Amino acid sequence: MKRDFLNISDLKKDEILQIIDYAIKLKKGNVQDQSLKGKSIGLIFMKPSTRTRLSFEVGVYQMGGQPIYIQGSSTQMSRGEEIKDTGRVMARYLDGIVIRTYSHKEVEDLSRYFDKPVINALTDYLHPCQILADLQTIYERFGKVENIKVAFVGDGNNVANTWLIAGGLIGFNVSVATPEGFEPSGKAVHEALKLAQETGASIEVTNDPVEAVKDADVVYTDVWVSMGQENEKEKKELFKEFTVNRHLLSHASKNAIVMHCLPAHKGEEISEEIFEEFADVIFDEAENRLHAQKALMSLLFK
Repeated sequence: MKRDFLNISDLKKDEILQIIDYAIKLKKGNVQDQSLKGKSIGLIFMKPSTRTRLSFEVGVYQMGGQPIYIQGSSTQMSRGEEIKDTGRVMARYLDGIVIRTYSHKEVEDLSRYFDKPVINALTDYLHPCQILADLQTIYERFGKVENIKVAFVGDGNNVANTWLIAGGLIGFNVSVATPEGFEPSGKAVHEALKLAQETGASIEVTNDPVEAVKDADVVYTDVWVSMGQENEKEKKELFKEFTVNRHLLSHASKNAIVMHCLPAHKGEEISEEIFEEFADVIFDEAENRLHAQKALMSLLFK
């Protein structure tokens, strides 16, 4: 039976911990995984990408497979072909699809008509592959991913949505701070709270960044203006108090780390001083996209 990865909650907690453990072994070179030998994986990109494209192309190649980069504008989808027809055609050629696009529904529709694994490499709603790599990074720093507090400060975007769901699923506390009117998706909050009933996680959304980062082990941020929202630059004025800087970080745990999924707009969501202080963490986080995604693909293609 095929398995997709459209949402972080498509995995069980134990599977996420398994992925983290295996990703660390892959990173250290302790294992060589050829799960994709002889397989062709389509990489459909409707949005520009650096880390996601590189990590998946290199990862598929290292696992013995053939990555096929497909720019969305070069396909018949750009001329109106229905996603269900595209999925049924690609199922005749490919062994899996990684898709980075705008609409989450588009990914869900594709998964219904493509009878092999589909991996969500980013939608406007969720960014689950990023959070897998982030969890690996946290484990490397703290030796655990449970019983910690993650504070997300900035726009209530796809990354914030995924952090909330991950916290509820695994059992760590998540506090998201955004300006009023920019809170995370109500759907994501609802799912996180439902999951948290089982794990005991604390799920919080606030408009006060100081409240959010209080005693946090991880302070996390992302750009204020996401791809496709460039016409909303005026909203930056509303985010002035949400910069991760020395003052804000002083309210976090003494041993807190700062994370950023990149690209960073230094001087906006994060000060250059704090970015450089935690650059080792941030670029480990970027590298871990490769290892976590390889571990994910190994699980899905068993």
